[in-house]
Amino acid sequence: MADPARARKLADRIKVVVAETLERRVKDPRLGFVTVTDARVTGDLQHATVFYTVLGSDEERASTAAALDSARGVLRSEVGRRTGVRLTPTLEFVADALPETTAHLEDVLARAAAQDAAVAALARGASYAGDADPYRRPEDEDGEDAEDAAADEEPGAADGRP
Repeated sequence: MADPARARKLADRIKVVVAETLERRVKDPRLGFVTVTDARVTGDLQHATVFYTVLGSDEERASTAAALDSARGVLRSEVGRRTGVRLTPTLEFVADALPETTAHLEDVLARAAAQDAAVAALARGASYAGDADPYRRPEDEDGEDAEDAAADEEPGAADGRP
């Protein structure tokens, strides 16, 4: 088991190497507009998962996945050459769900904002269902509140002072 900090550094380096190699060395026409978003390495540094996004349609995503699969050997040899680790990790390419997740979150936030605006519009024209003062106070025998009775008397009489 390698140090987690070393695995994280190796993953960051793999991400950079794969992105630069895709840009400069791989000339596959099936390769679309690819962005390498993340890379993760297992604890024993033997396997690396590279996450990527592709701008375009589903057909372009599928052709890019095939191009990455066919370029896996070139990318792995470049990773081994530029990282200097004893055993070069195997590479696995996974399409990142980040754009779909982002679109879903934006949709949910837009619906929440619309519902908040509807509630605010209803609240503007609303009035209270009960009295203005919803708290009950104890009443005297003659039916008026204890505070009102104390206010009618002279000052200081309510608290027992002369």
